[in-house]
Amino acid sequence: MRGILMRIGALLAPKVTAAAATCNSALTVDDFSKFSTNLNTLGEWTSDDSTMSSISAKSGVLSFTPKTNAYFYETFPCQAATENGYKSIQFTVKGPKGGSMNVELQSKTSCSASDFKSAIVPVTGLTGSTQTITLPLSSFPSSANTNAISGILWSGFSSNSAWELSNVKFGCTTDASTAPSATKDAVSTAPASQKSGTPSKDGSCAGTSGFNCLGWSEGECCSQYGWCGSTDGHCKTGCNALYGNCAGAASSPATKDVVSSTRTTLLTSTRTAPATTASASAPGTCSNLLIDDWVSQSRLTFLFYNAMLQPSSDDASMTSLVVGSPSPNHVTINPKDTSSYFYSQFDCVNAKNVYGGISLKIKAPKGTTFSIELDSSATCDPTKAVQVTVTTADLGWTFDGTEKLYSIPFNKFSGIDTGKLTTILFAGFTKSVSFGPMGFYCGNTGTEVKITTTSAVAGPSSTVAAPKGTAAALVIDKFAKADSNALGFWRGYDEGMKVTISGSKATIISQDADYSLYTQLSASCTDYTKYKGSYLHIAYSGSTAFSIALQQHNSKCDDSIAPYPETWDSLEASRYAKDGHIYIPMSHFNIELKRTIGLAIKGFYKADQVVLSTIEIVPSVPATHSIPNKLESGDLVFACKRPNSFAFAIDDGSPEYAQEVLKIVKEENIKVTFFTVGAPLLDESTNLTNVYREMEAAGHQIALHSYTHPKMEGLPDYASIDWEYKEDIDTVAKQFNGYHTNYFRPPFGNEGARMRQRLAQTLGAKPTITMWSVDVEDWLWAETDTPEEQLKAFERDVKKGGNLVVMHYLYPSTVGYLKQFIQIAKATGKQLMRVDQCMQDPDAPAL
Repeated sequence: MRGILMRIGALLAPKVTAAAATCNSALTVDDFSKFSTNLNTLGEWTSDDSTMSSISAKSGVLSFTPKTNAYFYETFPCQAATENGYKSIQFTVKGPKGGSMNVELQSKTSCSASDFKSAIVPVTGLTGSTQTITLPLSSFPSSANTNAISGILWSGFSSNSAWELSNVKFGCTTDASTAPSATKDAVSTAPASQKSGTPSKDGSCAGTSGFNCLGWSEGECCSQYGWCGSTDGHCKTGCNALYGNCAGAASSPATKDVVSSTRTTLLTSTRTAPATTASASAPGTCSNLLIDDWVSQSRLTFLFYNAMLQPSSDDASMTSLVVGSPSPNHVTINPKDTSSYFYSQFDCVNAKNVYGGISLKIKAPKGTTFSIELDSSATCDPTKAVQVTVTTADLGWTFDGTEKLYSIPFNKFSGIDTGKLTTILFAGFTKSVSFGPMGFYCGNTGTEVKITTTSAVAGPSSTVAAPKGTAAALVIDKFAKADSNALGFWRGYDEGMKVTISGSKATIISQDADYSLYTQLSASCTDYTKYKGSYLHIAYSGSTAFSIALQQHNSKCDDSIAPYPETWDSLEASRYAKDGHIYIPMSHFNIELKRTIGLAIKGFYKADQVVLSTIEIVPSVPATHSIPNKLESGDLVFACKRPNSFAFAIDDGSPEYAQEVLKIVKEENIKVTFFTVGAPLLDESTNLTNVYREMEAAGHQIALHSYTHPKMEGLPDYASIDWEYKEDIDTVAKQFNGYHTNYFRPPFGNEGARMRQRLAQTLGAKPTITMWSVDVEDWLWAETDTPEEQLKAFERDVKKGGNLVVMHYLYPSTVGYLKQFIQIAKATGKQLMRVDQCMQDPDAPAL
């Protein structure tokens, strides 16, 4: 879970009314007997996502010490609680005397839905002794669907001292005296009283009239700005005194985030102290400070970083955030409704006497309105911040559908400490908008934050001779049949593509760079060396934004042996295309032609339609058609080359498991290779740089895995691809004392001609693009109730001859099986080593 936690939209589904069954006994969710495996009594995931200072279970009691913003949750198969006769959530707790916490019920619109919504009830007035809490399901906001409950979460702990939790159940009664722990205590579980105001009918809050947020799922209520803050300006009619410092109340402002059980790939913690600050500059020396240049979709919506490498997200409240739209260095924000929001954090920026505000270009339709919140924190903790909100009307902004520069002056935010700025948040969008680069501007007059862009360095563009071959023409496919080609072999495509075979044509639309259309050239190995002087010809119309790959069978010509295919080379269709025809010299495909097995049309990086009518091999090309030179595309490897070798190639995971991984590989006396994403190395809160320095010092190989983990071939242009490589290469060199490597693993295994060619261009050398022939399938099984399927997947691929592994140290179950993975590999009699060693790289350390 990222440092700023997830918040689901405020409009919750209505309760479902159904005839309730008779409840004969409580349903135990967790007796904490399986806590060491992160499983509860129902066999489902339970965790604190490392948000606690300490947590352990013994004799059925979970003991923990919360950090700021800590939480703990239980997941389970969707429960139709009311229909099954359950009336309450029951648990036993011991917390500090007078302490409080929040209990969140996570429910869906129906059990078949994928997303959940959150509803919270605060529990206050704890006794300091062990006591049973019974929360009637009816005590949760009426918008919670008690017939589709998928999780329970505890958060908002009032103290960082020791707590205990046990006996989590769905109860048959609302009477605490029937619970196992006999103490019935006067604990408040009702939402705090609301001040006078117009009751909200849908759980939302906004407006200068001060709607009363009765039933608001997250407890935040309501001022003229839409939520409470710590200043009097937030405390107009309708403010909930529990959240925010209203009318002098001593309570703290609510955070804007409610925890969800969704876990991101990289787990980071919230910063509580500044890492970098801006300080006063001499006149004329100030430069605008970039917050975000919207250069990378995956940086924003996969890693959740801005250009400062600080948390930035919409917490899934938007329909979409589209980077690069409507043009490079822009983002289009498409809200679901006015509850959608988007924030970007800073590392406690000191703007005093330096920056006068934040500026950005905005394009929005006429009549668009939204709000801007600015946060500051005396402790530099963005979750403990003063929040001040103004609207576009307050700033005098209007929109007319054209892009203009807009300024957000700090002097419009009364009560904000410009010496410790932490967050900007945009909310209440009435229409879709697009933002240009955003940053702090110097002085008191808003100026544009300029972005320096560089054009992609082009590769060699010369043409080569096109001599006539000697082999006769070979028709591969005229698309006369639905699922076989002109050679009588299979033709098919990946599920998810839209492919229509009709009228002797194949019409293809692909939304994903992972998808391919395949046509088989042989039942086994077929020797195509006679076509080395010939040309692959494809007649097409429409887009050429795809790759063409020629595949090579394995050395045994046996599709039951891993890897199958053994490799392939991908070439860029657009380089060889002219006037509806593509001609590629067969010699440009860097494979062993004597083991040719198939052809793939793949790596679609635009969703534009392409129509194919002919695929064939011909001896010559028209005189009007020039042939470009062959570009270096690297070595695509799925298996070790050294005889009798085996390599573990491990991708990024969670730093909390890194020491256990190092411990296991040390005990097993092996060396492995770690592929690391660049951007998180620069985020001190991940500690990944230190983790990998320790791994490197222990003799393990460090290799490249991109800067922000996108599908590389799916990126829109050379510049985007080059940016990923350059940033990654530079970061690894910076963090590891000038270290340089030519080994790269594509995120998601996504490969194509452009990403291969640009990698070679950027490295200035032939890269080893490292795939795999053994997949533990942690991405599929690690968080299910059958994590042992990872062992079965590993054994399956090893038995097929696979010797190059892909896995992540992201999940406790995967790390828990690592020793067994290694022992299974050792039992094959093969020698375990680093990837560069198993590739017989002359620069690799000696065995």
